[in-house]
Amino acid sequence: MKKIQQILAILGIILLVGLYLATLVLAVLGKNFFPMFMAALFASMALPILLWIYGFVYKLVKRKAQESSEGEEI
Repeated sequence: MKKIQQILAILGIILLVGLYLATLVLAVLGKNFFPMFMAALFASMALPILLWIYGFVYKLVKRKAQESSEGEEI
């Protein structure tokens, strides 16, 4: 499980760096690329927030599942 988490973390880092580079390039290109710049800017802010929320919810669900399985054993 730890190996999968490391791979997903590396993929997330690569995705975020790519988004940051795309945002920088689109900002330099000018007004014609403004909608794409705004989309890249939004994605570079929303993606880390969504990843944190997914991780937080996963931990909560996992903890509740462990508590319920421990309660059944007793």
